[in-house]
Amino acid sequence: MVKDMNRLIINKCVDFIDNNSNYNYNEYDLLKIKYGLEGIYLTITKIIIILLIGFIFKFLDTLIITLIFFNILRFFAFGMHAKESWQCLLMSIILFNGLPYLLLNISINNYIFYFISLFSIISFLLFAPSDTEKRPLTNKKKRIIRKISSIIVSFIYILLYIYFTNIRVPILCSLLIESIMINPISYKLFGLSYNNYKKA
Repeated sequence: MVKDMNRLIINKCVDFIDNNSNYNYNEYDLLKIKYGLEGIYLTITKIIIILLIGFIFKFLDTLIITLIFFNILRFFAFGMHAKESWQCLLMSIILFNGLPYLLLNISINNYIFYFISLFSIISFLLFAPSDTEKRPLTNKKKRIIRKISSIIVSFIYILLYIYFTNIRVPILCSLLIESIMINPISYKLFGLSYNNYKKA
């Protein structure tokens, strides 16, 4: 039923664009528009659900800061995209809702901080940037720049963690989530192709 509703909304939007535009779209153009709208629709609905959970469980501020820090890191390190929208939603709820909620309700000692920091730095050194089948990073120079940038950003986050106690949970969450998203084990678990630039 949800899929039917999604399809109906997207098809209505495509029809509206096609009927109210001066441009004469062909079938391929409409398919590209539909694909783009599907991506926007899924992203918006996923964000609404994640933010709603954060609001209900009263950690919305932590969640929003986590999303900001994470997306900065993801810009440089990239990472996996689930094949199915339900997989993406489930993984997003576990990582963006479950992890911050957990860290907010436990005592974060130095061992946790050191472990996540070390794990993240090693992950970015080994795996960043992690591309996808649809966006293989074939340019070697750009891959090196993104790797170095992701490591620099992670070091900045570690310094921010030390000096700003009120954003420690978002920093740890963003480092850990992005480390998971670029890990080849995560790709394998979801049946995704890894190191796609080698096959392009």
